[in-house]
Amino acid sequence: MRTADWNTSSSVLERAASILGAFRIEDRTLGVSELARRTGLAKSTVARLAAELVRLQYLERHGSSLRLGLALFELGQLAATPKELRRRAIGIMADLRNATGQTIHLAVLDGTEVVYIEILRGRGTPQLPSRVGGRLPAHATAVGKAMLAFSPPQVLEDVIATGLPPVGPGTITDEKSLRRELADIAATGLAYERNESAMGSCCVASPVMDAGGALVASLSVSGKTGQLDIDRVAPAVRTATLALGRQLPRNSALAGN
Repeated sequence: MRTADWNTSSSVLERAASILGAFRIEDRTLGVSELARRTGLAKSTVARLAAELVRLQYLERHGSSLRLGLALFELGQLAATPKELRRRAIGIMADLRNATGQTIHLAVLDGTEVVYIEILRGRGTPQLPSRVGGRLPAHATAVGKAMLAFSPPQVLEDVIATGLPPVGPGTITDEKSLRRELADIAATGLAYERNESAMGSCCVASPVMDAGGALVASLSVSGKTGQLDIDRVAPAVRTATLALGRQLPRNSALAGN
């Protein structure tokens, strides 16, 4: 998302990307005025670019508002890294869901956020803030912390620079506490989350490393606090990530995304 301080050299492509990027997880539709507010663009500019994005099917009209279009979904299905990673992981994820009865997440790290590549929902499990293709701050999720613990130091510095905003009531918002927890995760290969991304949810995650030890993704089991014993299922999560990692060759193209 861009600030209101746009300059005249800003490209049309950059402005169009800012409009698409203004949509959040909870947004079904947005009006031109709200898009202008979020992007810092003039309403006339948003209206003009939105009309072109609708023509190209990157946006769709829904009454007087706009929503993301089918062309974005189609492009997303062609993205090589998520597609190949999902293909390799789906069987292991299904086995883990069958063994635990809980929701299974597969996520990758993108900057300071996690992006969910696949989610297998458990029967009767609570509604969680995650969705396929959705993003959450890495410091507020078990999958994110599992990856941060095995990422280059600069990645953690970038996360800390965000100010560690709270997402749920239990989100770690203190730099010292986060560093201490990541050190524990690096030692055990397991990351835990309790009420950090949402009230009433808990999770245990482990990083997925390729055969050369490069970080690729993270896998987790999530459920309702008080119903899911994350300590009990943690060994199964660790076993699943090790099994998936053995399928990924050294210097895999999937690593580092």
